[in-house]
Amino acid sequence: MATTNAGTLRLGTAQGRWVLLATVLGSSMAMLDGTVVNVALPRIGTDLGASLASLQWTLNAYLLTLAGLILLGGALGDRYGRRRVFLLGVVWFAVASAACAAAPNIQVLIAARAVQGIGGALLTPGSLAMLQAVFHPDDRSAAVGLWSGLGGVSAAVGPFLGGWLVDGPGWRWIFLLNLPLAAAVIAVATRHVPESRDESATGRFDVLGSVLAALALGAITYALTAAGEGLSPAVWVTGVLGLVLCAAFIAVERRAPEPMLPLGLFSSRLFTAVNLVTLCVYAAFSGVFFLLVVQLQIVAHFSPLVSGLALVPITVLMLALSSRAARLGKRIGPRIPLTVGPLLCAAGVLLMLRIGAGSSYWADVLPAVTVMGSGMTLLVAPLTATVLAAVEVRHAGIASGVNNAAARAAGLLAVAALPALAGLSGEAYRVPSAVDDAFHTAMLICAGLLTTGAITAFVTIRGNVLAPEDHPVAEPDTEWCCGTTPPLDPGHVHTPEGPATDPAAGPSRS
Repeated sequence: MATTNAGTLRLGTAQGRWVLLATVLGSSMAMLDGTVVNVALPRIGTDLGASLASLQWTLNAYLLTLAGLILLGGALGDRYGRRRVFLLGVVWFAVASAACAAAPNIQVLIAARAVQGIGGALLTPGSLAMLQAVFHPDDRSAAVGLWSGLGGVSAAVGPFLGGWLVDGPGWRWIFLLNLPLAAAVIAVATRHVPESRDESATGRFDVLGSVLAALALGAITYALTAAGEGLSPAVWVTGVLGLVLCAAFIAVERRAPEPMLPLGLFSSRLFTAVNLVTLCVYAAFSGVFFLLVVQLQIVAHFSPLVSGLALVPITVLMLALSSRAARLGKRIGPRIPLTVGPLLCAAGVLLMLRIGAGSSYWADVLPAVTVMGSGMTLLVAPLTATVLAAVEVRHAGIASGVNNAAARAAGLLAVAALPALAGLSGEAYRVPSAVDDAFHTAMLICAGLLTTGAITAFVTIRGNVLAPEDHPVAEPDTEWCCGTTPPLDPGHVHTPEGPATDPAAGPSRS
């Protein structure tokens, strides 16, 4: 077991490089999973005889446990050791991935995906927290930047790799892929990553808040998903139950000494506004990424490999230009990027209305995803920077975590609700004409959400909120509000160059 004093490791040393490798490989497991599963959904549905609702739950079961427990996962790492909880998450994720690969039916696959999300909630916050804890302050910025960039490479590879596996050995291999990655992470982390914890972390965990949040999201997600088959009594009961659980969650958070969601953060008008923008844009992103691969495979008759490659331009644009977008937002303020960015994304989504039977990738798909990717590149970095600027520096970690959870919850609810709103349910996702009609309706809804986000940003966000003299940027630290490390993941990464994110990977913020 490697030993070193906290905050003294240098990036240029052999151990520093090993630590970076372990964190990159660990976060890449979650990132790859987010990109490859979407591509495989039509084939999974065919092989397991699954309905559209079951395919929705294949995504949402994972997102539900991940979103509900990710803040708790960060707190557990602080208290009991970041490396220990990270490795527990890696092992948990790998075992659940093996269960996904061996699933004999869609019900077992959904259950295994929910278990996999728990592993993701344990490993995801730990990957960045370990970098912050063990590296020397002079090297933290470079380490986080490398972690972000190398993690982005895995996001770019994911759609290609997922499509190739689905076309080749089969969709089960997208889950088996996690096993060698997990073995490598365990070997490297056990030998080279020092343990770290927050010695000042005390008090009780907000377990009740985490449970209520997960149950509320679960009930509302079930109601929205089942609504596609009709407004039955079960839909109304679970929908009302979800709202009651939401109210109970807020009441608990008001009284909890160490709340998972400090409601005082929302006393900032800017923080509230930027999270409303986040809800709008990430709901739209999740809806687009969920239905686009279905449209490409069922209606346009693209192979899984080509369907996966269709999203690569978005990742490439974000990897190449996110740091420049961050600097632009700091120079001119976030109001214009957060207004123009969603409008560009909406234009890209409207261009997707041209995608249908007989579509060409070069003439119909590439222009649409390029325009959408340009808008995402413009808005995502200033969005996260504005979240951090909306609160005091000492609350930066929890503020970013709340924004992360908002993005995931938006994606969860969008995947649940959008097919029903578009009129797609049951086995209709296998019928090209039904998919085509629903896709067009859904893209109009997503464009409307993006436009709403743009209007919200223009009306509520001032242009000078990122001024350096007003909002100094905090160096990533190992201690945050309430003893919680920043629960970031490859979907929401704040780096000194600016927050580099990849929503295409499954807002993603894994």
